[in-house]
Amino acid sequence: MHFVYILISINSPDRVYIGLTDDLKRRLQEHNKGSSGYSKQFAPWKLETYIAFTEKSKAGAFEKYLKSGSGFAFLKKRFLKKVPEFALAELRNQEKAGPVRDFLAEVNREKLIPMHEVHSRLKK
Repeated sequence: MHFVYILISINSPDRVYIGLTDDLKRRLQEHNKGSSGYSKQFAPWKLETYIAFTEKSKAGAFEKYLKSGSGFAFLKKRFLKKVPEFALAELRNQEKAGPVRDFLAEVNREKLIPMHEVHSRLKK
């Protein structure tokens, strides 16, 4: 099985990590031990939810979707209990393709902005 998983930082609950693995228990341990680049700065993590796929290609496509603008909106609405405003660094460290990359290039990356503003800008 291949798992797309969503982690929430225990110390910084506004930080979300979206990943893909075939060993969920091992991967969560790696995140919490600081073995993973981006996630070590916000450890420890708790598993919020996961989705199992039999095909790795479908799991990869779903992970990529969740990291996109519309996918992240879906994630917030359907999987996360409450998501506060996010730093653009969150998007910078996740998917950097298409409109997300273009949007990040023109915005001050240290400024906190509401996700609805990100989505309205991405739609333009």
